[in-house]
Amino acid sequence: MEIFAGEASLVLSADSEDLEAPSASGVTAKNSPGTASGHNILGHPRLRALPEQASRLSRSLIEFAPGERLARFREEVGGRVVLTTSFGVEGQVILHLIAHHDIDIDIVTLDTGRLFPETYALWVETEQAYGRRIEAIYPQHADLEALVKQHGVNGFYNSRDARLACCHARKVEPLNRALAGAAGWIVGLRADQSTQRESTRLVSVDERKLLKLSPLFDWTRDEVYAFAVANQVPINPLHAKGFISIGCAPCTRAVAPGEPERAGRWWWEEDDKKECGLHLTADQRLVRAAAS
Repeated sequence: MEIFAGEASLVLSADSEDLEAPSASGVTAKNSPGTASGHNILGHPRLRALPEQASRLSRSLIEFAPGERLARFREEVGGRVVLTTSFGVEGQVILHLIAHHDIDIDIVTLDTGRLFPETYALWVETEQAYGRRIEAIYPQHADLEALVKQHGVNGFYNSRDARLACCHARKVEPLNRALAGAAGWIVGLRADQSTQRESTRLVSVDERKLLKLSPLFDWTRDEVYAFAVANQVPINPLHAKGFISIGCAPCTRAVAPGEPERAGRWWWEEDDKKECGLHLTADQRLVRAAAS
């Protein structure tokens, strides 16, 4: 059974009057979550069926290699499917598989304006290697102006609220636009990346009411790197310098031997709070470990 783009992404169809003006801490919905123009859309039959669809796809795709998972997911999901990449090694491997198998999946990146020079260079190299343009989504300039006015240019170091406001303006809001109208989302999450991500599933339902595929969820970091090397996938030279998980330059440091691979992200915060808000479950919780 197919998921149709218009139905799977109804939560993104809110009228403009249902949103308050953007602030430095993000856009606040006037209506309750899952409500657009005063109508409860979470009760829509196809939206109610999404968790069942995700479970079925997880069961049916688990036996396949990542390239086949991508191809079969694309066949199952009617409507637009999007890979968002930050040019980390996982995103590069997935992009390689999409190009190698000629799968009809859009490739998008969120240019926060604070990326490493090496990341921009890899962006150019990747487009040249695979012969396709990678669509860029940028922050809204009004949001950035409000953010810097309230918190300062590097205010994210001062408080978690300021950091989350920065992530919202530079990543979350642009992501919402990147996924508008999509039925499926491809991401590079792996279950062994951090305690927050160890409950990652092959297919899940994102808060935006679309199906999210993590084709490398059961791969280790070593397996991802080995594939990249064996297939001459372009990777960021910062990885060789200890930058295992690479995001914005001011918020990423190299990782010391023995540290978790995401320890270099927002390293000044507590480990259990190190997410930017991009990956939320259908009930608007961060992707994190299941309770023991």
